Amino acid sequence: MFQGSKYAVQDYRYTRNRSTQIETGRANTRYPMNADDGMIEKAAVMLTMQNDMNCHVDADWQARGRAWYRAIWIECAELMDHYGGWKWWKESSPDMPQVILEIVDIWHFGLSMEIESGLATEQIARNIVSQWQAAGEGGDFYQEVEQLATTALSDKRFEIASVGRLMRLCESDFDELYRTYVAKNVLNMFRQDHGYKTGTYIKNWNGAEDNEVLADLLMNLDSDAPDFRACIYAALETAYADLTSRRS
Repeated sequence: MFQGSKYAVQDYRYTRNRSTQIETGRANTRYPMNADDGMIEKAAVMLTMQNDMNCHVDADWQARGRAWYRAIWIECAELMDHYGGWKWWKESSPDMPQVILEIVDIWHFGLSMEIESGLATEQIARNIVSQWQAAGEGGDFYQEVEQLATTALSDKRFEIASVGRLMRLCESDFDELYRTYVAKNVLNMFRQDHGYKTGTYIKNWNGAEDNEVLADLLMNLDSDAPDFRACIYAALETAYADLTSRRS
């Protein structure tokens, strides 16, 4: 749990008991053990973290009828820009750390849509894993992004399988999605704790957007450490304090 933050980041570690069930952190949700438990655990943790983040911004967020689908297709355009290569009038190449972060941004909004379905965390987590595993390998990156955006626009639905295919096209997997999601979730909480909603937060850190700073910080952090989230927050705090002290 982070100290000195308006929002205490919870410890979402998992425990297994002798009846071969899984209990996931604060969600206190139990699942029968099977071969997909690792993914189901992580999906449940991300759902819990997303709900907590949304509640931190607005306690009544589920009653607001947010247009999550709109956020998804707009983020798809940002994803295309970071991937590059489609602008025939200029040279560009994929910025893969930022590509993964943009996919994770889309994932945040998609999880929010899934939570609003009203299903139990267990069922949503299982649905996520099922759709991810059935996604296949994918073909063209640009067309896959366009499919994700089209589904959001036309059906107002989150295409989980498209995200799975995009991650595979990036030569990445569900574990990397989870690792980056946790990191970006912490950054989102850090932003809220430092004036993002009121407009006082500084997003450009000495010439680099905070997303880029986060990607650099992750290179020196152990995602398997039990205090991974606390380490991310502490690293952001140190870098941000240095930034603000230089401006004062």
